[in-house]
Amino acid sequence: MRTRFRGITTREVALVEGPAGWGEWSPFLEYDAAEAAPWLACAREAAAGDWPAPRRTTVPVNVTVPAVGAEQAHAIVASSGCRTAKVKVAEPGQMLSDDEARVEAVRDALGPRGAVRVDANGAWSVDEAVAAVRALDRAAGGLEYVEQPVASVEDLALVRRRVDVPVAADESIRRAADPYRVRDLEAADVAVLKVQPLGGVRACLRIAEEIGLPVVVSSALETSVGIAAGVALAAALPELPYACGLATVRLLTDDVAVSPLLPVDGALAVGMPTVDADALDRLAAAADRIVHWTERLAEVEGRR
Repeated sequence: MRTRFRGITTREVALVEGPAGWGEWSPFLEYDAAEAAPWLACAREAAAGDWPAPRRTTVPVNVTVPAVGAEQAHAIVASSGCRTAKVKVAEPGQMLSDDEARVEAVRDALGPRGAVRVDANGAWSVDEAVAAVRALDRAAGGLEYVEQPVASVEDLALVRRRVDVPVAADESIRRAADPYRVRDLEAADVAVLKVQPLGGVRACLRIAEEIGLPVVVSSALETSVGIAAGVALAAALPELPYACGLATVRLLTDDVAVSPLLPVDGALAVGMPTVDADALDRLAAAADRIVHWTERLAEVEGRR
């Protein structure tokens, strides 16, 4: 990782080969077998070439801004070519004033017509969320939405009723036993779908159809192989009203594709990238990690 993100500095992945090419399986290392299983289903779907036909050839994306200083945040956005930015906030050890400064810098870099959204990863209490959303909305000169300001679906519904900024649900969908409680409790205005945690492109299409909310497709810090699955989902949706959070390959210092999936003029092209043979050699050289992932695979298969 170029910057510590989600508490990690190294992103580990496994590539799965199938009749149509490669899929990515990259559950975070702390996930148990039950939580890792949908990620494997997504990888196998990709490797089998079992994606629906696309409705569009490119997908608009946002630039993701880690919890960095204001000056670095400005530079990240200014160099991205994107017209939407998602800003990480509520980082442990930081203050709301740090978030406000970061959001102000992002707004300055985007200009008045760009869209700014923030993501708290469920870190706030209800009262903290209400105060922070109002402050960050002012700092942004208007937020597009706030993503997962609180942890539980019930609290998400409370926050939504107390703020004027639209609320997006991420963890309340992808890590929930029932992803439709967000709909049933009217807890969100936007559904964030991540293709690996939810079991693949076709599984996400079913959720998108049934949840009844506008959808933003986002990444789980994948390489280009994993991002391609997210792009396939975004390309297959009947409607795509928001830029997607899929421009995260730039957060990595290395990739497995010959031509990494990086945005051009704020959009990603639809299609599976070619895997770099040298990257495969580097992966194969990591014998201890191959053992680790093989053991994880056996554990997951034992639970299926």
